Amino acid sequence: MKLAIMQPYIFPYIGYWQLINFVDTFVIYDDVNFIKKGYINRNSILSNGKPHVFTLELIGASQNKLIHNIDIGNNAQKIQKTLTHAYTKAPEYNHISPLIQDILENSEKNLARFLGTSIEKISDYLGIETKIIYSSDIEKNCNLNGQEKILDICKRLKTSNYVNAIGGINLYDKERFTKEGIELSFLDSEIVEYKQNEGDFIPYLSIIDVMMFNDKNKVLAMLNSFKLNK
Repeated sequence: MKLAIMQPYIFPYIGYWQLINFVDTFVIYDDVNFIKKGYINRNSILSNGKPHVFTLELIGASQNKLIHNIDIGNNAQKIQKTLTHAYTKAPEYNHISPLIQDILENSEKNLARFLGTSIEKISDYLGIETKIIYSSDIEKNCNLNGQEKILDICKRLKTSNYVNAIGGINLYDKERFTKEGIELSFLDSEIVEYKQNEGDFIPYLSIIDVMMFNDKNKVLAMLNSFKLNK
């Protein structure tokens, strides 16, 4: 069984969805510390030809708190207006806007569950059938950290292959995983250019940008545009 474990992010970039689509089970890593100025509650879209960062308001967020112990604020409607202004002329706006609106109108206040629901809804839209679970729901040794915590989750879920984004290649010891009978590999996302508005292509934006400018079939093809580093 192929497994991936990642913190939840707000409308993450295409590589995140490539990882979800590639594995059998995806664990939303919500019982780890919140990272300030990271991408858990903020991301970039295209606005007036330039990257524009939007931020999901949080209440009492701190790097001393676990992700699933943080609540969201009340600026979802403001984000919706920002997205409408940025993408109202995009070719797939009429298809994608209702999906984004449904996600942002979710009454859930818990950050982890709010983001988890958004991940599930976009996965459903794309036809991704990967099982999605929360790390906080998994019985495990909570005294472990880093690689050992990941390995503990892998063993409890009977994982044969742990897949991580390429950015974490220096965080894990391949021999340590092999010793536990788990194959370690890294997904290296490839940039696929597509027509945005006028101007040069801007990569690594939110999945919203990808879906606004590409029909579902093109997005599905992009999900397979990666290299697997073993």
